[in-house]
Amino acid sequence: MKQTETMNKFDLSGRVCLITGGIGLLGQRHREAIRDAGGIPVTLDIVGEPDFLVDITDKKTLEETREKILEKYGRIDTLINNAANNPKVESTQAGKNWTRFENFPEKVWQEDLDVGLKGAFLCSQVFGSYMASQGRGVILNISSDLGLIAPDQRIYRKEGLPEEQQMVKSVTYSVVKHGLIGLTRYLATYWAEKGVRANALCPGGILNGQDEDFVKRLSNLIPMGRMANKDEYQAVVIFLLSDASSYMTGSVLAIEGGRTCW
Repeated sequence: MKQTETMNKFDLSGRVCLITGGIGLLGQRHREAIRDAGGIPVTLDIVGEPDFLVDITDKKTLEETREKILEKYGRIDTLINNAANNPKVESTQAGKNWTRFENFPEKVWQEDLDVGLKGAFLCSQVFGSYMASQGRGVILNISSDLGLIAPDQRIYRKEGLPEEQQMVKSVTYSVVKHGLIGLTRYLATYWAEKGVRANALCPGGILNGQDEDFVKRLSNLIPMGRMANKDEYQAVVIFLLSDASSYMTGSVLAIEGGRTCW
């Protein structure tokens, strides 16, 4: 009986769970996890075939989407801020790789922050406010291990390329992922009395057909010696969305094979 009561806390039956960027690699895994736990995953995205096609950088559109969701499902229980802007990083300009800090375009900076931070802010404002009004809810912000540490640019290097053509992890990735942790802590304290919890998940890199040399370099930075499999975050997502984490808010949970220990 005691074990049953404990496991029941992971049950998401009947709960409507919104996922921004729901068509992406992690978004699809979140959807599967929620469904496996009995919840109702609702995907929001600007591409593909999500449940709701929506631009999360537009507040009016988000408010209209909220009303459509409430009309269809009657409730909103959780929000996963998962969306990110993903420009093609292989492009270069005038022989200089544009991902490098010195060359990073202001336009891309703004686009990345609009989706990654402004989008999370607006979704929390629009959907989080509703959850606060009903006296319960959960917000989960998907940060990264690079929301806790700086990227090691050495793992992106290509032999034979001059320095100005070497690709690096973009500055906006770090800024957005660190910013989501700040947003998490703000929301956790702001809505604590309204029954809305907010936590951040910091995943490490997921093995997804990357270059073998890159995988080896990154794995050497991880105590467990490997990148994550696609499904290794799913149980953690269920934990953070469910009553199993009912006394947990403002927390930053790193699931990265120990990388941030070094």
